[in-house]
Amino acid sequence: MVSRAMYQEIRQGRGIEGKDYLLLDLTHLDPEIIDRKLPDIADFVKTYLGIDPHSAPIPVQPTAHYAMGGIPTDLETRVLADGKRQVLPGLYAAGECACVSVHGANRLGTNSLVDIVVFGRRGGSAIAAWAPGAERPALPAEPEGPSQEQIGRLMARPHGESAARIRDELQDVMMTQASVFRTEAGLARTLNAIGDLRTRYGRVGLQDRSRRFNTELEEVLELGCLLDLAWVTVAAALNRRESRGAHYREDFPKRDDARWLTHSLATLAREQITMSEKPVTITRFQPQERTY
Repeated sequence: MVSRAMYQEIRQGRGIEGKDYLLLDLTHLDPEIIDRKLPDIADFVKTYLGIDPHSAPIPVQPTAHYAMGGIPTDLETRVLADGKRQVLPGLYAAGECACVSVHGANRLGTNSLVDIVVFGRRGGSAIAAWAPGAERPALPAEPEGPSQEQIGRLMARPHGESAARIRDELQDVMMTQASVFRTEAGLARTLNAIGDLRTRYGRVGLQDRSRRFNTELEEVLELGCLLDLAWVTVAAALNRRESRGAHYREDFPKRDDARWLTHSLATLAREQITMSEKPVTITRFQPQERTY
C-alpha cells in the first residue's frame, strides 16, 4: 500500500522537483533512536548518498523488495514439476528462489526468515535422507556442452549489443509497466519489449575475454536469467485478471477468489511460455477480504 501511494505521487508528476523519487524525513527523531533502531539505513545513506539522516531527508522510491513466487516446492523443498505436485527427483529449492507458499501473495515484514531458516533446515534433512539411496542418473557424453557453447559464443564476439544498456531498458520497462501498478495494455507492451530485448541479447558483445574472475561474463549470463524471469513474471501477471496482495491490476482492482484462488505456474520451454495452475491448500485460515 505504501509503495502504491509513493508510485502514484511520482507518476502524477509530484516527485521531488518533478523527478522519480520522494523524500523520507527522519529528522524529527532523536539521533540516538536513528542510530540504535535504524543503524543499517543510517549507514547506507551516509555511505552511498553522502547524506546525514539526522539532519537531512533521504531520497526514496518504491523498489522490488521480495519475490513471493518462485520455484514450486513441497514441504520438504522438493521441486514440483507440475500442478499435480509431481516431484522432480533430485532437485531441491529453499529460500527466496522457492515458493513453498507460506506467504501467498502478501508477505508480512520479517517473515522471509521462514523460507530459509525453516525450509532450509527441512530441505537439508530431506536431501541427507534421500542422497544415500539415490541412483546416479544417466548423463550425456558432455553435459556441460550447451554451457560451454554459450560462453564460447560470447567470448568470440568482442563487439555487439551492450549488456548494460539492455539491463537498463529492462529495468525501466519492468518498473513502469509491471511493478506497483499493472494493466493489460502495459503488460502486453512489456511482453513485446522483453521479446525485443531477448533478441538483442543474442547479439551481446563481450570485451573482457579472460578465463578467470571475468565479472563482465558473469553479468551477461545473469542478464540472460533476468530476461527469462521477467518474461515469465509478466506472462503470469497478464494471465491473472484480478488484484491479489502485491499483484495489483488497475483494470481488475478486486480480488476474485471464485476464479483465481489458485497458484499460477509458468513453464518456459523451447522459447514458449505455458501457463497452468496448482490448487491452493487451505487449512485453518479461510480466505477473506483484506481491510484497513
